[in-house]
Amino acid sequence: MGCRVVLLGLPGAGKGTQAERLAKALGVPHVASGDLFREHLNKNTELGQRARAYIDRGDLVPDEITIGMVAERLARPDCADGFVLDGFPRTVAQAEALERVLDRMGTRLNIVPLIQVSEEVALARLSGRWTCRKCGAVYHTLFNPPKQPGVCDVCGGELYQRSDETPEAHRRRLEVYREQTAPLVDYYRRAGLLVEINGEQSIEDVQADLWAAVRAACGVG
Repeated sequence: MGCRVVLLGLPGAGKGTQAERLAKALGVPHVASGDLFREHLNKNTELGQRARAYIDRGDLVPDEITIGMVAERLARPDCADGFVLDGFPRTVAQAEALERVLDRMGTRLNIVPLIQVSEEVALARLSGRWTCRKCGAVYHTLFNPPKQPGVCDVCGGELYQRSDETPEAHRRRLEVYREQTAPLVDYYRRAGLLVEINGEQSIEDVQADLWAAVRAACGVG
């Protein structure tokens, strides 16, 4: 039967961490939209070349290209028993396109968990990230602080906040989410697929609640 999951939540809700753990527990691929883009750009595929033309101009990549990448990924043999989608769909139009892709494959989504955190919590989590200039190690002031503030534990390099990791950049990301992605919550609620998970618990407790919801929806052990 398999298990097909779309994970939703604010930036900073912990989707990436939970998607990785859930995919491992289910034995299915974790399909992250950011990874797909990098793969197509690195391999210089036809879709990658088309995407690059927009990215180089600073324009948004059109849905048809993004959907093409997702459709190609879900058609690979390792997704036959399911997948955990993270970062896609971002809009109702993309959700409708995903439904058409799955229809053609003769399958459908089993569950759409929404990891719920307040905007304050999301901002605190997002704004705490620091990266080492030398080795690229990532730290977090709340969850993974360096032993010495501003200094990398691994190589002693200087820690800095990337331009896309500033509080202003994060507020903008939350605004975009509210505008574009929040309507997805209603879309999937109406479809009877949405399950809300309290994301303000410990990582382990979020994982346990998520696993229980997914097991019930997919009928896995």
